[in-house]
Amino acid sequence: MAGSPWIAACFALFAWWASTGAILVAVRTTRRPMVVVLATLPIMFAGLAAFVWTAGQPGLFAVYGAFVAALAIWGWIELAFLVGVITGPSTLPAKPGVPEWERFVRAWGTVAYHEMTLTAALIGLAILSHGAPNRIGFWTFAVLYAARISAKLNLYLGVRKVNTSFIPHHLSHLPSHFREARINWLFPTSVTALSFVTFGWLERIWAAGNPAEAAGFALLAALTALALLEHWFMVVRLPDEKLWRWMLPEKDSLTEEGPDAVR
Repeated sequence: MAGSPWIAACFALFAWWASTGAILVAVRTTRRPMVVVLATLPIMFAGLAAFVWTAGQPGLFAVYGAFVAALAIWGWIELAFLVGVITGPSTLPAKPGVPEWERFVRAWGTVAYHEMTLTAALIGLAILSHGAPNRIGFWTFAVLYAARISAKLNLYLGVRKVNTSFIPHHLSHLPSHFREARINWLFPTSVTALSFVTFGWLERIWAAGNPAEAAGFALLAALTALALLEHWFMVVRLPDEKLWRWMLPEKDSLTEEGPDAVR
């Protein structure tokens, strides 16, 4: 049953929803950011160990394990960002009236350390999985990485809906670096690329030689389709934040004044 592409897709959907919710709950409830980052560090190391082990295993269990391992590594880095441990050197709101190049530099400064950490992790995972029979973990992280970069650039250039539901108070300077606009020149390219990659994974499912391969490509197809859907949520005003709001404790350390930086 686990080899069914439909089961794999449902698993990817649940894992994405649950991991995002767990991060939001941790951010909402923590009072000591460094403590929560250090306390969850074993999860990241376990994810890294699982990533290395599953890379050499082509079986069905290893495919699911690689997917979860990549989510664990990604989730820990995102948690460290949202609690304010790995952000950037700039903590000031955007300065109005500056040239576009300066606006970009200032925006980059708010997330520089985080983006560099993600890039280093991507390169490291690529090296660790090079030539391995199971690269589902690497491609999972790569899809998340590409989708995040695309989403942040679109937010910077301007989108119709800037989600302001889940930004912590200590990152409340971030919204000033993004724009609300009807559409920007990058958005059509982003959704076209994500659509193309999604259909590419789907094609691989039908061409898969065994259930493990089919499940792996179904996991990637579902994750990429979710990234595509999240991009469309930037221009379609739907309350997607309700997927997680119900599970969160009463607002305390979070503010409504920020963009969607979780995904």
